[in-house]
Amino acid sequence: MSYHSPVLLTESIDGLSINPDGIYVDVTFGGGGHSRSILQQLSERGRLYAFDQDSDALANNIDDNRFTLIHENFKYLKSFLRLEGVRKIDGLLADLGVSSHQFDEGQRGFSIRFDAALDLRMDQRQKQTAKDIVNSESETRLKEILSLYGEMPNAGRIANAIVAARQQKTIETTFELCKAVEKYIPRNQENKYLAMMFQALRIEVNAELEALEMMLKQAVDILNPGGRLVVISYHSLEDRMVKNLIKSGNIEGNIEKDFYGNMITSLKPITRKPITPSDEELQENNRSRSAKLRIAEKK
Repeated sequence: MSYHSPVLLTESIDGLSINPDGIYVDVTFGGGGHSRSILQQLSERGRLYAFDQDSDALANNIDDNRFTLIHENFKYLKSFLRLEGVRKIDGLLADLGVSSHQFDEGQRGFSIRFDAALDLRMDQRQKQTAKDIVNSESETRLKEILSLYGEMPNAGRIANAIVAARQQKTIETTFELCKAVEKYIPRNQENKYLAMMFQALRIEVNAELEALEMMLKQAVDILNPGGRLVVISYHSLEDRMVKNLIKSGNIEGNIEKDFYGNMITSLKPITRKPITPSDEELQENNRSRSAKLRIAEKK
């Protein structure tokens, strides 16, 4: 099963500052590239747990007695680690967004390059698909989804076009959805606008931002003092949440201070600005272009 090379691999593994005997978690296993690199730095006593909700990722399981792959959404981080007898960890790595494999797997509907069922589920066990949202949500809610999660400047017109098209017939496939909105998309910006629309639907289908918030809060709780949080994000919504958490201790970015006026936060930023891919990596892997890596340490 083809998975592309992991983004910002060296930078993210260095960012974990691995203790060979420590316990680490890769919450976005995918092709296993990051996990394999972490295992190379662990001793016989070290342990690595990985999460992935996509059943396709199970084919990449690593045969190593120091490694456990958990087929679940990372929002259940604490519960499933507890089942493994783990209450504290020394580092957590998250490489958010869609894996190259999901984009390239035509029938899952993640890419506008293929005419496929409007699916967009990361977890195939889940019931609701993008087709359900596109054909049943109100125009107001569709506009909200496109504006909030896709940051589409013309979300209202796109929502209106979707509702008009579905009144004629159910929108079943990726190409049918693209056709429904094509006249409202600026010339020569088709790919950009369609990518925004599909991103918005994908985030809604998979409740990605809620899951990310749950995972980040739990990660801060279970990190040992000196443990590292390493997160690669691909769009501003995710990056803002990570940045706020590191800076203020909460997703909203609300700063709380103690009696002496010191900011109350559990994390210390290791990167002041996000690390982005080198020119060399950008040439080798076009999909890394929007990646931003942030690293923090538990106080």
